Amino acid sequence: MVRTVEWRRQAEALVRILAVAVAYYATGRLGLLQQVAIHEAVITPLWPPTGIAVAALLRMGPGIWPGITLGTYFAIERISTFQAADIAILAGNTLAPLCAYALLRQAGFRPALDRLRDGLLLVFLGGLLPMLISATAGTWTLVLTGDLPTARFWSAWAAWWAGDAMGVLLVTPLLLALRRPRLPVDPYRVLEAVALLGTTAVVTVLATRSSLSLLFLVFPLLIWAAVRFQLAGSAPCALLVSVLSISAATDRAGPFARHTLFEVMVNLQALNGAAALTALLLSALVTEQNNIRLSIEQVCEDLAEVVARLAPGRPRD
Repeated sequence: MVRTVEWRRQAEALVRILAVAVAYYATGRLGLLQQVAIHEAVITPLWPPTGIAVAALLRMGPGIWPGITLGTYFAIERISTFQAADIAILAGNTLAPLCAYALLRQAGFRPALDRLRDGLLLVFLGGLLPMLISATAGTWTLVLTGDLPTARFWSAWAAWWAGDAMGVLLVTPLLLALRRPRLPVDPYRVLEAVALLGTTAVVTVLATRSSLSLLFLVFPLLIWAAVRFQLAGSAPCALLVSVLSISAATDRAGPFARHTLFEVMVNLQALNGAAALTALLLSALVTEQNNIRLSIEQVCEDLAEVVARLAPGRPRD
């Protein structure tokens, strides 16, 4: 009986590892649909697998790290033939999410993202800081293998770092929100949610494809999503804004036209970063304030009940 239980645990662990590997590779292929070529190096403005990896670690623990390594290996094979030097990319792409997981756990991060503190922790300790590891290891590997000239190191490094960080800031909150989905039961709320997603898609396409500078129009929609639906609404909208913006940038359309690759990447990542921070931090702040209000209301109800029980002339139990 003990041996059967042990085999079942090992089988479940193996299934989780394989599931992470498949999810990592599948989202990596989606990310490569909007790739940017710097000399012979291929870099994506948004690398969703990093968000998959951090969310999987937060949900299933560090034991699934082989799935991250395996998914990275197949993603590299998709781009070019795997070489011995690419082991550094495997190590960097595995260590960065593990470092993010360790930092978040040490800081007391709550995956519910119901506090402003949790949003800030995910931004800095989950995304911006640990993704320096994968960007540095990956870019130096490209330089050492001759795929990237030394003169282009910093531009490629910045693009790699921003792509990995955006994966965490845009994909991880969405997966954490889907862990315990709360679908609205009010038909008017459902209609509002559908209208919000549709409006976000239309406005983002117009803003990113127009020759006018209208990128700021996406932010009222992100605020609407965060205030009305918190993370469950703001995370999908932010990801939608990012995907449509990347598509326009790679097509050199709208405000991304007639600019150098470096200028396009700066404008794109500034928009994606601002959208991710607006959606994540505002939704965390609204959720925290709602929880505080509910706690105060509960305390007031309990206090009113105590006062009613102690009122003169009322029979006591």
